[in-house]
Amino acid sequence: MQEIDFSDAKKDGKGFQFPGEFEITAMGSAGADLPAHVPRLLESHGLHVLHETVRYKQSAGGNYVSVTVSFRAQTREDYDAAHAVLRADPDIRYTL
Repeated sequence: MQEIDFSDAKKDGKGFQFPGEFEITAMGSAGADLPAHVPRLLESHGLHVLHETVRYKQSAGGNYVSVTVSFRAQTREDYDAAHAVLRADPDIRYTL
């Protein structure tokens, strides 16, 4: 996979700015209590979760749920770690 070059965006003041608040969405099984599980996973990795931002939506068939939550990341590594910790969980299919 080719790495993305963000140098032009950084020069123009666009793109991700750290530290900052970011939103992440995790999707997975509706039976896994993801609205509570996702924030716990992020906090277990040392990230500051903004609990008041947690929202979720079930799929039409009720088999899946998407959970969106905001968190604070000090560095790009923190942001990448949030995705990694969620993707490593067997109840989560993918993150956005």
